[in-house]
Amino acid sequence: MQVLPLAVRIAHWINAVAMAVMIASGWRIYNASPLFDFVFPAWLTLGDWLGGALAWHFAAMWLLAGNFAIYLGYGWTSGHIARRLLPLRPREIWRDATLALRFRLPHDGAQYNAVQRLLYVLAGCGTGLAILSGLAIWKPVQLYTLSMMFGGYEMARRVHFLAMACIVGFIAVHLVLVAIVPRALRPMITGRAI
Repeated sequence: MQVLPLAVRIAHWINAVAMAVMIASGWRIYNASPLFDFVFPAWLTLGDWLGGALAWHFAAMWLLAGNFAIYLGYGWTSGHIARRLLPLRPREIWRDATLALRFRLPHDGAQYNAVQRLLYVLAGCGTGLAILSGLAIWKPVQLYTLSMMFGGYEMARRVHFLAMACIVGFIAVHLVLVAIVPRALRPMITGRAI
């Protein structure tokens, strides 16, 4: 039984590559002008110097934004988002979260549980927020209205950092869960249920 169409699987893997490049190069950019009292270890960054990091970041930005737009367009028009991620009901989210915390949540590769649906929707919102806030700090004069929607350049930088941190947190949890339940990776490769 096919549960993940080829278009979704391709978008997932393109997104994985684009996010890895965006995060690693973004950390190098951050290190050049930190917002907080820490920097990222150089071995976790990409670009060797600020100009190189910016080049990687901008290249991956177009890949990420284009892939995100195609995924959203496909997801809405095909009904994939409505079928797989919606609706989000607080009662179901609470139930599945409490089951997960007690390690009693069943895993069905053919259907996402309520917590998974919520986290995937939040990851999508975080990606959209990262793209918009990134555009606001990339071109704060040309995209003045967008920059002001975030409260100006400095606030847009903070929003961008927060969106990135949430995405990194999502990815970390995602990878841990795949390590715990490796058979959950099969549908993302083959498209078939576990």
